[in-house]
Amino acid sequence: MIEQVVLSNSILNVTISKIGAELMSVKKDNEEYIWIGDPETWKMHAPLLFPIVGMVKDNKYVYNGTEYNLQYHGYGRFLHFEIESLNAKQVVFLHRFDAETLKVFPFKYELRVIYTLDGISLRVEYRIKNLDSREMYFSIGAHEGYYCPEGIEAYSVIFEKPESLDCSLLTGGLLEYRTENIGMNIIEFPLKYEYFKNKALIFLNLRSKEISLRNRNTGKRIKVKIDDKHTAFTLWTSPERKYICLEPWCGLPDFIDSDYNIENKKGIITLAGHAEAVRSHEIVFESN
Repeated sequence: MIEQVVLSNSILNVTISKIGAELMSVKKDNEEYIWIGDPETWKMHAPLLFPIVGMVKDNKYVYNGTEYNLQYHGYGRFLHFEIESLNAKQVVFLHRFDAETLKVFPFKYELRVIYTLDGISLRVEYRIKNLDSREMYFSIGAHEGYYCPEGIEAYSVIFEKPESLDCSLLTGGLLEYRTENIGMNIIEFPLKYEYFKNKALIFLNLRSKEISLRNRNTGKRIKVKIDDKHTAFTLWTSPERKYICLEPWCGLPDFIDSDYNIENKKGIITLAGHAEAVRSHEIVFESN
């Protein structure tokens, strides 16, 4: 049974797992760009965030008068996907709702995760089809971890446009209505571990649609391209870890005053009956 698939061209070699449709490896010139998944630090590589992003208050929400429980970032990263189609440059992973998902997420859906390799670029596309006549409420997001063998302080995040870096604050995993500014008019943001002590940097109002991770010693760069459908962009690591996650989110954690009703959840995607939602981002592995 195939548990991983490989996409390749003359530049990139990409490995993806059927479990969670998770990106496991991207190699260019035999150099690894994706976090290696060390179980002693962080065992994941690039988990799928679905059908929520972040936390729902008290790990529960209410829909149509019934209470459901969902863990942090949902269950997408644990799903076993089918391979719907595969060639050297593209794979389509498919998951359909089942009896287990209905226990915690009462919606009937098909979820496709599509990876397409084109030169130095890897496009990641999510297609969510509502199989029911009633509206469906969900979030989805990416959590790609990039390998920083020298430690993250050898790297900078480069923004396409000057940014006021207003980080949304969290209390117990829930968003507050306050922000903390860590820089004004910023194009290049040198990474420091001190920024990540017990927190992620969640940006709700970035103007940039291209955010890059650049090695200041070698000049090598990974560029993440997003669009206006994204609700937030998050940076995350932990002190002394050798990875940094650049996370395009289509959804938000609950705010501290959440009333638990998923229909009222800020940042939620509302999908009409029998409709399909598409969200995507592109990762470009550039040379110096």
